Amino acid sequence: MSNKSIFGLIIALVVIVVGWNSFFIVEQTQRGLVLQFGKVVRDDVPPGLHFKLPFVQEAKMFDGRLLTLDTTTQRYLTLEKKALMVDSFAKWRIANVQRYYTATSGLRSIAEERLSRQLESGLRNEVARRTLHEVVAGERDQLMADITADLNDSARRELGIEVVDVRVKGMDLPREVNRSVFERMSSEREREAREHRAKGRELAEGIRADADRQQRVILAEAFREAEEIRGQGDAEAAAIYAEAYNKDPEFYSFYRSLQAYRESFASKSDVLVLDPNSEFFKFFQGAQQP
Repeated sequence: MSNKSIFGLIIALVVIVVGWNSFFIVEQTQRGLVLQFGKVVRDDVPPGLHFKLPFVQEAKMFDGRLLTLDTTTQRYLTLEKKALMVDSFAKWRIANVQRYYTATSGLRSIAEERLSRQLESGLRNEVARRTLHEVVAGERDQLMADITADLNDSARRELGIEVVDVRVKGMDLPREVNRSVFERMSSEREREAREHRAKGRELAEGIRADADRQQRVILAEAFREAEEIRGQGDAEAAAIYAEAYNKDPEFYSFYRSLQAYRESFASKSDVLVLDPNSEFFKFFQGAQQP
């Protein structure tokens, strides 16, 4: 092989090597930056084919997708100093490539380790400000929202990371306090049940008392109306009797005597001891006259 051929081959190899080190590709799922002697000269390089100075500049690629940080179960204390075991995870992605690289040297393990410490600190602070009931049920959604907002602010500022969401996979009490807490909660529920029953009985007594009062009022009004109607009837009857008596007093007296005789001699066992000349027998005496 001649010297020209060897020289041409060397030139071709150099061109290939230079060309290979002059271009780089950023995938759709990646975030890229360019370093020159360890200093960032271009950050947040968009997806596609890009040029860089060979051997002088270096391209770094990082996963730009939504990533999951799964933490280990940690022990936290509530406002009541009750221990609570919390298992959580966070969803995050790179927001500022330059800051992310500067803070973590582009290593995901370092980023997750620092983010995990921040998440643990945030959970500890938020849980410590709430009671056990608020953490477990009452303000759980608000707790997650507060932790997400605080963690996102600190992670963006320190690590160039955006925290999209923080969620709790599970909450449980330590085994040594499970029974005591269960008994306390059971006693609390029984106390609330007694209070509700007492309020129900009080309300029922009030309803019964009101019903009894209304019953007495209704009966009194009905009795009053009945007496008024009965009085009116008696008055009308008396007026009719008086009118009839005035038309024929003799016949009226005779009719009343017949009624008295009928009522007096209704039973065969009745015995009357009277003077035969009594006014009571005046119509009998009249019947004996011719």
